[in-house]
Amino acid sequence: MHPTLPSAVGLLVVIPALVVAQAATEMDPIIVTATRTAQTAEATLASVTVITRSDLERRQIRSLPDALRGVPGLALANNGGRGKTTSVFIRGSESDQILVLIDGIKVGSATLGTTAFEQIPIEFIDRIEVVRGPRSSLYGSEAIGGVIQIFTREGGTREGGGPLTPRFSIGAGSYDTASISGGLSGGGQDAWFDLGVSLEDTKGFDACRGRETPFAGCGADDPDRDGYRNAAVNARAGYRFGELGWFDVQWLQTDSLNEYDGSLFAGDESKDRQQVLGGRIALTPVARWTMTLSAGRAWDESRIFFEDQFSSRYRTQRDSLAWQHDIAIADGHQTVLGVDYLQDQVGSSLAYARNSRDNTGVFAEYLGQFGASNAQISLRHDENQQFGGETTGSLAWGYRLPAGLRFAASYGTAFKAPTFNELYFPGFGNPNLEPETSRSLEIGLSGDHRATQWAINLYQTDVDDLIAYDALLWAPANIDRARLRGLEGLLTTRVYDWNLNANLTLLDARNRGASPNNGNLLPRRPEQSIALDLDRRVGRWQVGGSLFFAGRRFDDLANTVKLDPYTLVDVRAEYRFTPSLALQGRLENLFDEDYETTAWYRQPGRSLFVTLRYGP
Repeated sequence: MHPTLPSAVGLLVVIPALVVAQAATEMDPIIVTATRTAQTAEATLASVTVITRSDLERRQIRSLPDALRGVPGLALANNGGRGKTTSVFIRGSESDQILVLIDGIKVGSATLGTTAFEQIPIEFIDRIEVVRGPRSSLYGSEAIGGVIQIFTREGGTREGGGPLTPRFSIGAGSYDTASISGGLSGGGQDAWFDLGVSLEDTKGFDACRGRETPFAGCGADDPDRDGYRNAAVNARAGYRFGELGWFDVQWLQTDSLNEYDGSLFAGDESKDRQQVLGGRIALTPVARWTMTLSAGRAWDESRIFFEDQFSSRYRTQRDSLAWQHDIAIADGHQTVLGVDYLQDQVGSSLAYARNSRDNTGVFAEYLGQFGASNAQISLRHDENQQFGGETTGSLAWGYRLPAGLRFAASYGTAFKAPTFNELYFPGFGNPNLEPETSRSLEIGLSGDHRATQWAINLYQTDVDDLIAYDALLWAPANIDRARLRGLEGLLTTRVYDWNLNANLTLLDARNRGASPNNGNLLPRRPEQSIALDLDRRVGRWQVGGSLFFAGRRFDDLANTVKLDPYTLVDVRAEYRFTPSLALQGRLENLFDEDYETTAWYRQPGRSLFVTLRYGP
């Protein structure tokens, strides 16, 4: 564990005692991602962060990576600003060891194994749930580090009728950036809908410092501005059949143009499209039994160009089907049973040895309350067309102590199937790869004292059969191991009239494979990070600021390319002309910090953005 761990623990325990807090009443949010069924945040044993629509607007968030920055246990690596490739790491796991869902539909590239977070418009998002820790026992492959689920705007109230509600925003700022979005929602208890459109354009800046070698930096020295454009549409609607059940359908499409410094091999421009189409129907035949049938398709397509000439094309498709049963056995006791089917398909201008595979998983979960204790047990078996069977499980237990304290402990196993690139990429893939597997242990203590909530979580994850490049085979192989240890501390309180949110992450993510890199830190994960948010409302004004610190990290497995620590400070202000109309301004990177999260790729300097927003 990092040497500063004892002092950090002490600090997080002492802070709540020193804060002058005032009473506040908030509804306990409902979380569905941690257990695949609705639970209050207070009942959920997992480490979960919920980002609401009001949080996004209060902090004047402009992108999904921006929203995720500062979440405990998360680290981001970005290739040069707005719209550029962004990797997300949860608790030190690899960026392709995170499961991403949009309204319950699995998304992400079957070739790369990652999700293009940078292309998902923030204006369509109603809520984000980030679950830290393994969830393969409920979702199958990819959920070693955790699960990120994005919920789009739903519309309606589900509680009563109401008029149509329009919304719009228009903004402009540094780097010749402009954005406009609009939407219309309506409905009530029995029917609901939401339609939204958005457009964003930025000229950007020279993203890469350049290095004229094929395997370092961007492999080019091209000192021009690297722009980005995104046009998107989202639609969602649903209807309730009285007490019998309801159905819901959703569609999201984004089209983007991304310019970057590249080469003949990697290109210098990409035209990308992401689509998600899904539907769910839930029926409640009897009071204690709800069954849900859901189906979805997620596409991602990328066309690569070099100097305006077509270079290559990649297209992947994920079709999913799930049948789930939530059964309340008795008061405080519930089971969740289900089966999932997933088929991945790849289409490319390159010839893959295989272009499709499917996976079927069956799972069972028990949630129980025993006085001051509650427990969660889950078990899942997956049969994959490529690598055969894999069984995972998890066990979590929580105990409520006096004085608003709660102790929780959990253990879970997880796995990730190899991607199509790792298996079949022409001249590179290895079809004999086995899944990566993991074992995780976590303990935590949390406190809820009127307006002050805090938590401390300690965890360790051991990952086996990590897939890495084997120079002897000239191909990827299961040759590595990793040990991920960390601490997360969280504090939410009110200091006089200021709302304070703070968190600290300490991470020790090391290579434990039989290689020259044994003992080295895994790339692009900072050893320490701190996030602070302060906000205050005074009449028609709301003012606030954010501070984010990331410690030392390395860009390579050999730990020879160091990325320096950095500190970012953002300030923001909002003036409300009416309860629905507001003018917002955000000054990012106030002190013009020069930093990189990926070697050779610049990050934005001091930037100002102004937005006029109308909405309920």
